[in-house]
Amino acid sequence: MLDKPKCPVIALEEHYWDRELAAQFAGVESVRGEETLKRLYDLSELRIREMDEAGIDMQILSHGAPSAQKLSGADAVALTRRVNDRLHAAVSANPKRFAAFAALPTSEPKAAADELERTTRLGFKGPMIHGLANGAFLDDKRFWPIFERAQALDVPVYLHPSVPLPAVMDAYYKDYAKDFPMVIRAAWGFTVETATQAIRLVLSGLFDAYPRLKIVLGHLGETLPFLVWRVDQALSRPGAKTLSFRDVFCERFYITTSGNFSNPALLCCAMEMGIDRILFAVDWPFVANKPAVDWMRTAPLCNEDKAKILSGNAKRLFRL
Repeated sequence: MLDKPKCPVIALEEHYWDRELAAQFAGVESVRGEETLKRLYDLSELRIREMDEAGIDMQILSHGAPSAQKLSGADAVALTRRVNDRLHAAVSANPKRFAAFAALPTSEPKAAADELERTTRLGFKGPMIHGLANGAFLDDKRFWPIFERAQALDVPVYLHPSVPLPAVMDAYYKDYAKDFPMVIRAAWGFTVETATQAIRLVLSGLFDAYPRLKIVLGHLGETLPFLVWRVDQALSRPGAKTLSFRDVFCERFYITTSGNFSNPALLCCAMEMGIDRILFAVDWPFVANKPAVDWMRTAPLCNEDKAKILSGNAKRLFRL
């Protein structure tokens, strides 16, 4: 067995499910196997044992998709608050092993901003938002109070994927979704949706309004580090507004390794964005812990850079 890295290991896209919230979405359990469900609902022995077996010291916990992004109605805010309170209790019971990202009731943006502030005061490390908010892209100005509050609180916003809009799934994926169900999820659909969200946030002027806002993307940046030069060059062609997409992306975004343990992809990200903007994540329980940690031990980086990815950058960004 490879030696444990000579630094703490902090994994920060590690999911769980709250039973009350998961029960709001018919059929959500049917797309997860029994073993995955067992791990999603565990916040103690099983989770910690698998962390220990892989050499992970801390997880930053986050509710899995769709989280609160499909909630609506009068109870959305109160339900999300109960979800966050239960997560806070789990973290408080084991603060050396767990921290947390908050769920937000995006159907009520002002209340979501207030919930972000409340949970930040409780020690949460920022919010995680899953995909579109009831079908709306997050660059819509009705959601800007959330980003305004995140800047004021100096916490990053983690943008996590969720499934595409039904019209997109029908137009792009229906021919293959039956035989390859993950094509609408982790194989491709997630990446397209989340990268599109990120591009729209930049184009919207959000970062002009909130120049200290920080955004986190998983899966080594949802392909954008590979594409950032071309996106920037194409957007700057005659007839467009003045915008340096590359500057905004590389200065305001952070990325994690969740579910993408590729040396060439990692090196591309490091060359485009710099080591200080890459953080370690697994995407547990959808991805096993040990392959992620073992990959980082053998990645073609110096030990100093590995230590930054494994925990140093997370300590700085999340004030751990």
